[in-house]
Amino acid sequence: MATSAPQPGPRRRIPLRELPLPHVCPRPVRLWALQRAPYFAGLPLDDLERIDGRMQVTRYREGESIYRAGDAAEHLYIVAEGRIRLSQTTVAGTESVADILGPGELFGAMGTLGEPVHLQTATAIVTSCVLSIGQQEFRTVLSTHPGVGLHVLDDVAARLVRAHTDISGQSTDTVAQRVATALLRLADKLGEDRGDDGVLIEVPLSRADLAGLARSTPESVSRVMSRWHREGVIVSGRRWTAIRDRARLEAEAGG
Repeated sequence: MATSAPQPGPRRRIPLRELPLPHVCPRPVRLWALQRAPYFAGLPLDDLERIDGRMQVTRYREGESIYRAGDAAEHLYIVAEGRIRLSQTTVAGTESVADILGPGELFGAMGTLGEPVHLQTATAIVTSCVLSIGQQEFRTVLSTHPGVGLHVLDDVAARLVRAHTDISGQSTDTVAQRVATALLRLADKLGEDRGDDGVLIEVPLSRADLAGLARSTPESVSRVMSRWHREGVIVSGRRWTAIRDRARLEAEAGG
């Protein structure tokens, strides 16, 4: 017997918590971010504190660029607090979002790691606190902690696998599959369980941003998102998106 589609409840207001300015990134927050960073995961606290001592701490306002595509790649960055957008320019000259990062995620490039210039632009979506380490300091960390070098190799391999998966999916998956996959990735990285309100993704996410993540067009993404709104799968505001039916999104991602 067929069942009717779930009906969305009344629209909920889920505010986005902004970081105040000026914002100082305290030591516990920095160490927590380093613990989550793939390169430094599993290191003892004493080692993390020494690595923290080599880091520069910088605050970025909403919309401020950290670096731009084509800039010399001389630092590795870690998000301590906030949200960072990675974007690149398409052949048509438009900006396309490649990823959205949260606390503990690494980004940037280095000649040491075989990337002499940045291929993407990094921008703070909200007021953010970012850690950075230069090439010479990072070489010192690698020589002092050989395990970090193994984590770097694991991370490079994981990125290659994801890039291959994304390219394969782009040619075979439907728009709905790609949008569902993008939302689930964001939920796993940045989501907060709000009970009956669903899993909250506190990111100002435009249709163009989501289209970049899903490798689609804003018009196609808008049609998919509108349908999911009507069916109660998601709800959203100007600066947030909440997944109300994760099982449905997982089914959509799986085709």
